[in-house]
Amino acid sequence: MMARASAVMLVVALVATAAVATDIGYLAPPGAPAREFPSPRRPVAPIVSPSRSGEERRDFLNEDGEIIRILELKPAMTVGDIGAGSGYHTVRLSPLVGPTGSVIAEDVTRDYLIELAKRTERLGLTNVTFALGEPHDPRLPAASLDAAILVHMYHEIAQPYAFLYNLAPALKPGARVGIVDLERPTSKHGTPIALLRCELAAVGYREIATHQLAGDSGYLAVFSPPGQAGRKSPRDIVACADRAGTR
Repeated sequence: MMARASAVMLVVALVATAAVATDIGYLAPPGAPAREFPSPRRPVAPIVSPSRSGEERRDFLNEDGEIIRILELKPAMTVGDIGAGSGYHTVRLSPLVGPTGSVIAEDVTRDYLIELAKRTERLGLTNVTFALGEPHDPRLPAASLDAAILVHMYHEIAQPYAFLYNLAPALKPGARVGIVDLERPTSKHGTPIALLRCELAAVGYREIATHQLAGDSGYLAVFSPPGQAGRKSPRDIVACADRAGTR
C-alpha cells in the first residue's frame, strides 16, 4: 500500500510540474537579434547555480533591504527580477509591491523558473509572473517595469550589449536599473565597476550612483535607461576592452 501511495504522489507531482512548465514562456516578441551587436571583449562566466549563496547569510547582510531602500521600491510597482534563479529577491519583493503591484521573474534557464513557480505557489504569492528570456533578450513586454534588478548575474550574460538594448524598451519612463556584482574579473563571477560602467554607457544607459553593500554583497550600481531617442543603434555600439583580462 505504501508503494502504491508513493507512486500516486509521484504521478501527482509530475502532473503539477508539467502544468507549471506549460505556463512558463516568453512574454514578448523577440527584440533585435544578437548578430547585430558586438560580442563582449571579456570572458562570460558560466551559469553554475540558481543562487549565489545561502539565504540566511543574505538576510543577515540585509541585501534585499538595501536594494529596496536605494532603488526606492514601493507598493504598486512592477519590478523585474532579471536572472531570478531560485527567487531570493522575487519572494521578498512580492509582499513589498503588494496586490496592486507585481514581480516579473525572468531567467534564461527554464528549470529555474519552474522551481521558482512551485516555490511561489507554496508561499501563496499571487502577484509573480514568470518570463523566459534568451541570452541576448529578456523578452519582456514594452513599458512594463518601474524598476529592474540584476543581482550577481550580469557577468553571466552571454550577449550583454544586445541584452541591455533589448531590456530598455521594457522600462517605463523614470525607471531605474540596479545591478549588484562583485569587484572582480568576470571569469571569477564578478564585474569590475569600470567595465560595467563602460558596457552600460556603450548602449546609452546613464549612471546615477554606485553604493557599496555590506559584507561580501558587492556593489549596487544604479542606472537610468536610454529613452527611445537615446538608445544607440546596434551598429554604433563599440565593445569595451576588459583591461583586467589583459594584464
